[in-house]
Amino acid sequence: MFKTIDAISPDARYDLIVIGSGAAGMAAALFAAIEGRKVLVVERTEYVGGTSAMSAATTWMPNSHHSKTVNPDDSREKVRKFLDGVVGNHSPATMREAFLDSAPEAVATLEANSEVKFRPYATHPDYEQQFEGATMRGRALEPVPYDGRGLGADLDKIRPPIPEFTIFGGMMVDRTDIGHLLAIRKSARSFVHAASILAHYAGDRLKGRRGSRLVMGNALIGRFLASLNARGVDIVLRTEVQDLVTENGAVTGAKLSSGTTTRQVAATRGVVLAAGGFNRHPQRRGELLPQGESHSPSAPGHTGAMQDIALRLGARLGEGNLDSAFWAPVSIRRRSDGSTASFPHFVMDRSKPGTVCVDQTGRRFVNESVSYHLFGRAMFEHNKTVPCIPCFIITDAVGLKKYGLGMVRMGTGNLAPYLADGYLTEGATIAELAGKIGVPVANLENTIAAMNRYAASGKDDEFGRGTTPYHRVNGDATVGPNPTLGPIAAAPYYAVRLYPGDIGAATGLVIDEWAQVTRADGRPITGLYACGNEANSIMGGTYPGPGITIGPAITFAYRAVRHALGEAHARNAA
Repeated sequence: MFKTIDAISPDARYDLIVIGSGAAGMAAALFAAIEGRKVLVVERTEYVGGTSAMSAATTWMPNSHHSKTVNPDDSREKVRKFLDGVVGNHSPATMREAFLDSAPEAVATLEANSEVKFRPYATHPDYEQQFEGATMRGRALEPVPYDGRGLGADLDKIRPPIPEFTIFGGMMVDRTDIGHLLAIRKSARSFVHAASILAHYAGDRLKGRRGSRLVMGNALIGRFLASLNARGVDIVLRTEVQDLVTENGAVTGAKLSSGTTTRQVAATRGVVLAAGGFNRHPQRRGELLPQGESHSPSAPGHTGAMQDIALRLGARLGEGNLDSAFWAPVSIRRRSDGSTASFPHFVMDRSKPGTVCVDQTGRRFVNESVSYHLFGRAMFEHNKTVPCIPCFIITDAVGLKKYGLGMVRMGTGNLAPYLADGYLTEGATIAELAGKIGVPVANLENTIAAMNRYAASGKDDEFGRGTTPYHRVNGDATVGPNPTLGPIAAAPYYAVRLYPGDIGAATGLVIDEWAQVTRADGRPITGLYACGNEANSIMGGTYPGPGITIGPAITFAYRAVRHALGEAHARNAA
């Protein structure tokens, strides 16, 4: 339940203080509350949810009870082989084993004791299908949609989704909803589903409130919030952590401030850092990220301030990651209110037939159907020798209408606003489009001609687009012979600029298998835990599959609480 810092007693004592209110922080708070502990959640912004609330909130949790319903043949050994192949020595195998130990328990504990519920999809593949042990289903879970009306006024405390991911001015939809909306005139079942969610949203707008049917990240955070409220967990917003309190080298509390009010609050079982990582840190961003223009569509609270405090206590940042951040290509547009929209291009356009991505010489540089993380990596690598930031995603009139392009949604009739502000570039011919985006005409014409040949043959001779099940599932199953390839031949032609976007931190505080923050010599800082993007990724800066940030975030929140309560009990008994 939300409180102001003024309502917290100057001598307040909690079992656990959690810094940050994304999926990691809320999970830690809830796991402790399930055990009957007194918990305080501290959030520096005006909303709970962090980047988790803005995300799809896919949660990679291998071998959960849900996995067996869609992939009974999966096993821990298959998952281990897969992670060993993708991650290798970029992270300690012991950390991955700890994750595999506790992920099923964490999911089961949440679902048995709270409003947090997940569901599997019949097809939701790992990204790196070329590695042994990869699967097409069962490991990635998604939050079940949630009716936020039960939260009352607290609904407005959840960080809203990215506006460009909503429709009709704020209606949230997930991929199931999109499928039904597109089939509204073709299927009675789709008509009923679409009519139901449209009526729900219309009712919200008539009452002057935001959309209360929550999906994806908003659903996960809404479910966490309802569960925390039911167990009386205290949450303070707009509250900074000035420092951590220590006694004899152990963390025992936190110094908080909000406006002119300060409080020193004791934590008898420990402090969990879950404030989102370094993505908006004024110095560390420049130190850890590659050179070249990049944008962060993450929430604004990820300043790295808690990492600075932990480093002063002797903590250290991880080394050896393949990347320090997780990537997605993003397009940029100025909103009417003056803010900047950073729109992640996950799967809705890059993998669809009739698209191609080119560098500033008009040539391809990547398989457009790879994961968003690998696409972002490719931009940086290619840019070392050939200008590629920004690059361009290109389609024709048919592709734009059928699949959309970034913020230009499928079926959009009025392109004038996008053309007027330069987000979308149009050319009557490939040559005209090349001239407008500043790439050599001959190169772009040759690239488009090659793509048209590949569309006819079904084989991408340059980059192998559509050669893995992951590539193909993100294409268009109605198109053949390759669902990711289609002609680019219907004038006019369109382009949108793409930049690398860091969607989360991979480099973070080094923790042990119980999420304890460790010193340079490997010894834990007693009473200090980290999870989520605050902690160094157990995936070592690789991106094996959907939800590999939130899955480990929840799992190590679970392990942190188990350790904090058990260790504290042992210390008190001594």
